[in-house]
Amino acid sequence: MTDSPAATDSWNRQRPSGMPSHKYRDVHHRVDVPLSTRTWPSNRTTAAPLWVPVDLRDGNQSLPEPMNPSRKLAFFEMMVDIGYTEIEVGYPSASSTDFQFVRMLIDEDRVPEDVTIVVFTPARRDLIERTVASVDGARGDVVIHLYTATAPVWRDLVLGRNRADLLELIAAGARDVLEFAGDKDHVRFEFSPEVFNLTEPDFALQVCDTVTRLWDASPDRPVILNLPATVEVATPNVYADQIELMHRSLARRESVILSVHPHNDRGTGIACAELAVLAGAQRVEGCIFGNGERTGNVDIATLALNLHAQGVDPMIDFSDIDRIRRVVERANGIELHPRHPYVGDLVHTAFSGTHQDAIRKGLAAHSARAQAPATGERWEVPYLPIDPADIGRSYDAVIRVNSQSGKGGVGHLLESAYRLRLPRRMEIDFARIVQSHTDGTGAEIDAAHLWKLFQAAYIRPEDDAARTIVEDHPATLSVDGVTRDVSLILWEHGEERGWVCRPAGETPDGGQSPAAESLSKASL
Repeated sequence: MTDSPAATDSWNRQRPSGMPSHKYRDVHHRVDVPLSTRTWPSNRTTAAPLWVPVDLRDGNQSLPEPMNPSRKLAFFEMMVDIGYTEIEVGYPSASSTDFQFVRMLIDEDRVPEDVTIVVFTPARRDLIERTVASVDGARGDVVIHLYTATAPVWRDLVLGRNRADLLELIAAGARDVLEFAGDKDHVRFEFSPEVFNLTEPDFALQVCDTVTRLWDASPDRPVILNLPATVEVATPNVYADQIELMHRSLARRESVILSVHPHNDRGTGIACAELAVLAGAQRVEGCIFGNGERTGNVDIATLALNLHAQGVDPMIDFSDIDRIRRVVERANGIELHPRHPYVGDLVHTAFSGTHQDAIRKGLAAHSARAQAPATGERWEVPYLPIDPADIGRSYDAVIRVNSQSGKGGVGHLLESAYRLRLPRRMEIDFARIVQSHTDGTGAEIDAAHLWKLFQAAYIRPEDDAARTIVEDHPATLSVDGVTRDVSLILWEHGEERGWVCRPAGETPDGGQSPAAESLSKASL
């Protein structure tokens, strides 16, 4: 074992783990990144890139049980409906199922004129020919997506080719694409040097420039160069440097749509994509909610909603996110985690008392602010980066109560479910009762159970004529669809103090005013 690098810091008591980390090399020992000055850290994203969902190809090939045609079609139609205009629909040469799905879209005229479909093929002549055949007769735009792995380990162990041989294989594939589809005006071309992020920068540039020259990339028929982080191997800033280097160095740059395709092996796919866009990427491939091989493709729903949270139109409509979720979960056969950004069941929910108090105050301030024409509906609510209503969520589940909750959460739940707003000191008193209950059970408590605790604590039939009313707070209560006025009364008797809830207008001796005569304590 070696000494910890932080051994000189007395506050750091971590010890070496004993894990065999020496087996691995950092990215700088695997690929050179010769960018010494960079502009991307100072850039800002002011518009959404072109989003290209690859769920029907890359996502599908990662599933234990690939989608059948009906699940694929439902997924495709949902993507079209919410605004995607370029969609990778399959790998037609990989299976008859994929080929037939692409043919169905075309033969049954299911692709709107403003939607471009993308089909994926390796650089092999017979597979390219079958891929082009799969889109024959398409009335809208089509992209033929050619790929070949270019990184050293893949060249040596998988393909068995040196750089020169691989360059010729790619060039031959590019020429085959031209032969089979070059005369089709509605067909454009895309090339991916797979594992770009581990490919020597000079070779990646040579390969890409060769392809754009062979395909005669021009501004009116641009070529998509898609630069994948096929397996994440470095911090996101390294990928951004790699993208900026290509952005600066590519020949025919004005005739190239620069695209990225990050995976999530290190858990930083989102950051890689966001920094890549700052570095010059114009197009992002990924999966809605991040399905894909190993740890998944980059989550293009989260990316889009991250822009929305910064005031930038994501250009995709997520206003009914739960409907989108249902389609994705059914298609993939995989449930989303309850903490998944934006779409998870618990992402807008606070259990902690301090969080609940801040959210409750923020929602109240937002409601008041929304009435002011000068500020409109500006969203500034603590702990909630976006308004849940933007994506079709209600506020009902924003605050839930368990043993970690405080008075704010208890008060919010009682108010939202029963329209009963407690005075602050009664809220503190009731929170102690709820805390005692949840500490004992260890379970979450819902609004109905909260109401039972409230009834047991404050709606009492005993005579309180001898008690002195210290405070009397008028309030509104709604139970089972019936709304009534009540009084929340702080009483004292000697050294004792307590709270009681009773119908408005009830007299201290237990009698009732005419206005409250028909309301008994039991009816509360």
